[in-house]
This record gives sequence, structure tokens and C-alpha cells, in this order.
Amino acid sequence: MAAIKVYYDQTGHTLTVWFGDPSKEAIAQDIGDDMVVMKSEGGDVLGFEKLNVNLLGSEKIAFEFERTSSDLATI
Repeated sequence: MAAIKVYYDQTGHTLTVWFGDPSKEAIAQDIGDDMVVMKSEGGDVLGFEKLNVNLLGSEKIAFEFERTSSDLATI
């Protein structure tokens, strides 16, 4: 599995997660609930961005990863 990259932008209040190559992004699709999915030209999901995230004052940020059989490419 490739590396997962997680970025938090304190100014823009966004949390961005990439599990594909960001340079291949061709489509950014708003899926509601302040969520944007980034896809390649072929429709493969490369990552997502959560808008309006405020982590200021948080001492720790915890992430839990779970592998599922669902196909994110259908989003």
C-alpha cells in the first residue's frame, strides 16, 4: 500500500487526505457535508478534503484506519 498523506491547513481550516498521486488530480467533486473527493481523469479516487475543520487547541489528532471491501471509485 502506498503512503497516506494527511495535511491540515490552519488558515483554510481544511483537512486533506491523499492515498493516490496528487499530481494526477483532474476532478474535484463536492459530495456534500463539507466534503470534496479528488479523482483522476479516469475516475479513480485519489483523496478527499474535509472543509471547515478547526483543530486549533487540539493537542493530539488521532486517526483510525480500516480497510473495507467497498469501492470508493463509485462515489
